Amino acid sequence: MILGLIPARAGSKGIHKKNIKLLAGYPLIAYSIIASKLSSKINRTIVSTDSLEFAEIARYYGAEVPFLRPTEFAQDDSDAIDYVKHVLEWCTTNENSHPEYLVLLCPPTPLRDPALVDEAIVKILNCDKATSLRSAKETKESPYKLFTIKNGFYEGMFPDDPRPEYYNLPRQVFPPVYDPNGYVDIIKSRIIYETGSLNGSWILSFITPEGGDIDRIEDFEFVEFLLNRSKNPIYEYLKANYPKHEL
Repeated sequence: MILGLIPARAGSKGIHKKNIKLLAGYPLIAYSIIASKLSSKINRTIVSTDSLEFAEIARYYGAEVPFLRPTEFAQDDSDAIDYVKHVLEWCTTNENSHPEYLVLLCPPTPLRDPALVDEAIVKILNCDKATSLRSAKETKESPYKLFTIKNGFYEGMFPDDPRPEYYNLPRQVFPPVYDPNGYVDIIKSRIIYETGSLNGSWILSFITPEGGDIDRIEDFEFVEFLLNRSKNPIYEYLKANYPKHEL
C-alpha cells in the first residue's frame, strides 16, 4: 500500500498557523491533500497533526485524520522520523498492517503536479536499490562560491580544495548541486524498521520544477500570482469542487 502522508503541526515560528493560512482562497494544507488524492498511485491520504482545528479542515478536503500527533512529536525541533514512526506504529497497532511506501507531501510546497508525484512513485517502484526518494531543484549558486567567516575574515567553504582561490573560478567549472524542495519525498517503511533511518544510504534523485515554497508571509502573494497565471491542476480542482474562503 502507498500512503500519502501530510505533516501539519499547528505551531509555526515564522507564520502563525501557516498550514491553514489561505492561499488564493483555500487553506495551504488543502493543496497537498488534493495532490495526494489526485495521484493515481496513492491509495490513502492521512494528515498527521496535533490540532483539532487542522484535523477538521483536513477532513473537509478529503483526508483521513484517524489520530492526533502526540505533542512531543510536534515541536519546533522534532525530528521528522518521529512522526513518521508514529504513523507506522498506529497503523500496525490499530489496523494490523502498515504501508510499504509513504509519500510525504509537505504543505509549504503547494505548486505540485499530481502527474509528477506519480512519476516519482513509479521511479522508486522500479529501483530496487533505492532506499528512499527525495525531490530537489538545481541551485543557481554553487556552495563553492560561498564564504563562511572566521575571526572576522572570509574563508571558503572548502579549505581543502587544492585550487588557489577556487571561489573566484567561473560557476560553470563546479559540479551542479541540488536543493531538496519538499515537492515529493518517498520513504520505504522497511528501511525505517531495518536501519532506524528515514532515508537510508541510497536516496534516489528526482528533479522537479519550482514548487512555490512558502517560507515567508510575502511568499503567499507571489504563489497566488503564479496560481492565477497558470493552470495548476490542484488549484483548478479546488475551484471546481470547493467554495473559496473569504479572508
